[in-house]
Amino acid sequence: MPEKGDGAWYIISVAAQRAQVHEQTLRHYERLGLIEPARKGSSPHSPRLYSDRDIERVMQIRRLMHDLGVNLAGVEAILHMKDRMEQMQMEVEEEMEKMRNQHALEMRRLKDIIERLQRGANAGSGSEPSQF
Repeated sequence: MPEKGDGAWYIISVAAQRAQVHEQTLRHYERLGLIEPARKGSSPHSPRLYSDRDIERVMQIRRLMHDLGVNLAGVEAILHMKDRMEQMQMEVEEEMEKMRNQHALEMRRLKDIIERLQRGANAGSGSEPSQF
């Protein structure tokens, strides 16, 4: 079930009106796997709840079909590729964040080594540490 703070949720009649389609169209898109509305309960007969993202996706489907003449099979392929690209982008961003964190840790480790080496060298020579 949707959580508070997840944004607005709409019952099927409101979602259909917002997306400018018939309720049956939303059900059809769901059967095809083009959209996945949340359910108010755990039963498959529980009322569907549509997010703003679901509505935007329905509008994308309409644009592909009506403006570009893409059939439902083509829409499915396009949306699948789009979803996969978004997933891959998120994975790349997560990996980049990990690499940035690893880089920062390695930089701190190397600075610590340099400081210890400088202290050791200065302790042996009796002079002040040089500045890099």
